[in-house]
Amino acid sequence: MLTVRSTRMVLPDGVRPAAVLVRDGRIARVGAYDETAPAIPVIDAGDLAVLPGLVDTHVHVNEPGRTEWEGFDTATRAAAAGGVTTIVDMPLNSVPPTTTVGGLDAKLAAAGDAAHVDVAFWGGVVPGNTAELPPLVGRGVAGFKCFLAPSGVDEFGHVAEADLRAALPALARAGVPLLVHAEDPAALRDPPPGADPRDHAVWLDTRPDAAEVRAVEMLVRLAREFGVRIHVVHLATAEALPLLRAARGAGVPITAETCPHYLTFAAEEIPPGATPFKCAPPIRSRTHREALWQALIAGEVDLVASDHSPAPPDMKRVSDGDFLAAWGGIASLQLALPAAWTGAAARGVSLHHVARWMGAAPARLAGLQGKGSIAVGGDADFVFFDPEADFVVDPRRLEHRHPVTPYDGMRLRGVVRRTLLRGEIIYDDGRLMASRRGRLLLHGGR
Repeated sequence: MLTVRSTRMVLPDGVRPAAVLVRDGRIARVGAYDETAPAIPVIDAGDLAVLPGLVDTHVHVNEPGRTEWEGFDTATRAAAAGGVTTIVDMPLNSVPPTTTVGGLDAKLAAAGDAAHVDVAFWGGVVPGNTAELPPLVGRGVAGFKCFLAPSGVDEFGHVAEADLRAALPALARAGVPLLVHAEDPAALRDPPPGADPRDHAVWLDTRPDAAEVRAVEMLVRLAREFGVRIHVVHLATAEALPLLRAARGAGVPITAETCPHYLTFAAEEIPPGATPFKCAPPIRSRTHREALWQALIAGEVDLVASDHSPAPPDMKRVSDGDFLAAWGGIASLQLALPAAWTGAAARGVSLHHVARWMGAAPARLAGLQGKGSIAVGGDADFVFFDPEADFVVDPRRLEHRHPVTPYDGMRLRGVVRRTLLRGEIIYDDGRLMASRRGRLLLHGGR
C-alpha cells in the first residue's frame, strides 16, 4: 500500500489538496490531504501538481518493420518522461501494418517486454480488409484508423466512401470507434511550377482547408447514417468547426482531436527550410490556431493527442529543407504536456482542463477503463508536474529515437518531475527507471 498526496491534486471535479490511497496498483481511496496512516508509506508531492497519468491515443511507434524510425523502447521511454502512462499505437508505418490479426500479433511480439508504459492498439481499415475487422476486435484492438488521402506508405492504402460503407456495419456491431485522417484527396493540389520547395507556404497550399472540410462533411453523413462513433484525428482547420458543432448538436456521434503543434505554431512563423514542422494536415495560420483553442475550451474539440510520427533526419530532409519531399510527421510525445500547458496557461486555462483533454477524454475514446482520471478503482497512474517551472527544449535530452523536433530551442512551461505507473515510479527527475513495467492492453481495457 502507498499514499500519494499533493496540495494540488488534479481530480475529475477540480484541483484541491488530497491524499490518494493506492492498493495493489489501483486507487482505493481519495481523501483529504491529511488522511495518512503511520504504517503506510507516503509519497508527498508537496505543492507540485499531481495529474492523472496521461493517455496519448495517437502515437506511431513504427515497430516492427521501421524500427529505425521509432520503436517500443524509445517511444515508451519518451512517453514516461512526458508524463504519458498509456499510449495507443497507430496501425501504420509498421511492416506489417495492423490490418490483420497477423499484423497485430507481429506488433505484440515486437512490444513484448519492451514497453515502459502501457500500450493499447488501433487496427486499420484499408481497401478490402472488411473481413479482418471482427477478428481484430476479438483479438483486442481498441478501434480502427483509416486514411481518406494517401498515407505515405504503400502497405496502408487510403479508403473511399464505398470502403467505409463496407466496414462501418462491422464497427457498429462491435461498438468501437473509427478514427479518420480527414482530408479529401480530390481537394489536394499539386504545387505550381517553379514553386520554392523550401517555402512552407507552398506545402500549405497543396493541402487546403477545403480538403478537411469536405472530408468532415462526408464523415458527419456516415456517422449519422450508421450510428458509429467517428473521430476526426489531428484537426487543423477552423473551417470544419461549424460542421462539427452542428452535427454534435443534432446528436451525431462524431468527435475530434487536435494536436499540440496546431495549438502552438502558426504557418506565418515557420522559417524557410524548417522541415521538422512538416505534417499533414499542415500547420495553418494564427487565426486557425486561436479558433482551435477556443473550440477546445468550449468543448467542441474533445481532446489533445500528439500524433507522434518521427522519422530519421534524412527523411525529414533537414539537410536541404525540401518541404515537398520531407516526411510529414512531428516528433512530440515527450513534449506534448508542456507544449499544451504553455498555451493553456497563456490563455488562463486550468490544469483541470488539460488533464481532461489529455487524460480522461482520450481514455474514453479508446475504451480504456481505469485510465486518465484520479478516481477510485482506476489505475494508480500519476504525473508530478511543476506548472510554474520552464525549460528550453534540447533535442539531445529527448528519449525518442531521433532528436528532430520543431520545438528545438523553444522555451516551454511546465516540467514533469516524476511519473508513476500503477503506483510504481517509472521516471524520476530526469532519470528513467531501468525496469520495463508497461503492459499490453488488449480489448481496449473493456
